[in-house]
Amino acid sequence: MSPIYTPTALEQAADKPIPPADELAGTFHLISNTNPASQEHLDEVLANPGFGDYFTDHMALAEWRHDGGWVSKEVRPYGPFPMDPADSVLHYGQEVFEGIKAYRWSDGSIWTFRPRFNAARLNHSARMLALPELPEEDFLASLVDYVRADARWVPSQDGQTLYMRPFMFASENFLGVRPSLKVTYSVIGSPSGPYFDNGFQPVSIWVTKEHHRAGVGGTGSAKTGGNYAASLRAQELAYDKGYQQVCFLNTDYTTLEELGGMNVFVVADDGSVLTPTLEDGTILEGGTRSSIIRLLGDNGHEVIQTRIVLDELVDGIKSGKYTEFFACGTAAVVAPIGKFGGDDFTVELPAGPVTTWVHDTLTGIQFGRVPDPYNWMYRLL
Repeated sequence: MSPIYTPTALEQAADKPIPPADELAGTFHLISNTNPASQEHLDEVLANPGFGDYFTDHMALAEWRHDGGWVSKEVRPYGPFPMDPADSVLHYGQEVFEGIKAYRWSDGSIWTFRPRFNAARLNHSARMLALPELPEEDFLASLVDYVRADARWVPSQDGQTLYMRPFMFASENFLGVRPSLKVTYSVIGSPSGPYFDNGFQPVSIWVTKEHHRAGVGGTGSAKTGGNYAASLRAQELAYDKGYQQVCFLNTDYTTLEELGGMNVFVVADDGSVLTPTLEDGTILEGGTRSSIIRLLGDNGHEVIQTRIVLDELVDGIKSGKYTEFFACGTAAVVAPIGKFGGDDFTVELPAGPVTTWVHDTLTGIQFGRVPDPYNWMYRLL
């Protein structure tokens, strides 16, 4: 690992041992769906799942009350929540979520990737949004019990996964501006293929100088719906210009932060790799980002977390100083950035060998094709 790298609080939490899944199983009581999807329908879905378009037979559910803590832990049939028009989340946006995948290995077993990182980050986000923390073992147990109830929905085709969405939201019905006294936690899942339709192919990124995703002192480091809502208008403008994603800058529009839902890395011609620093609290700390820093550092690359100045990056790409540029996140894993543009520049790069190695190594670990020296994978079933 690069000598300048110090693990973050989330990374340290992620490295804590996890009880075997069999010890956690049963924490969320199963109420079986008596009308599950037919095998014919399931086969149709798994033949072409898209991303986030179809949902499984069950969902995990728990409730929190200020005077009783977390109760009613269940896996029950997938279906609507009872909602009141005055539910707090509809008015004040008190909500956080996670994204994590279940992978079916060639032997039929089902695994997930660094789940304690997601458990710790959900609680970080909850603290930022004045929501209650969920015990990490309950988070882990909700994944175990949910996946075991819907194991048939975990795809077996190469590159496909069951994308899981743990989330919690304020569910007390009131209109006063204060933290909710009632909160709902749930896990839903969707069998999914590649996030980008063309898979591991270069994507195009537009730099916005009109919009910000987050500001210093705000909720940028939390995984909350408001941050994504704040990115959507800029995303629309990027689409209009023929680009697939948008890149946000800091508040004075000089340095890179992140895409709407992905972290970024820049590879230099000397083999060093740059990624935006987290120190301002405006960037979501990604588990994929963390893993890539570890992989690169352990394989001879100096990984530098720093402020990446936009003008210097563009000039460096033009001169050949920076040879590769890629984005990463749970959904897409690794995506080469092939075209990078703004109001006064456009540059293009290939999907180079470092990006390809990172993608192949990380997905190889996740699908059980290559050794996992970090014990990142956790068996669910």
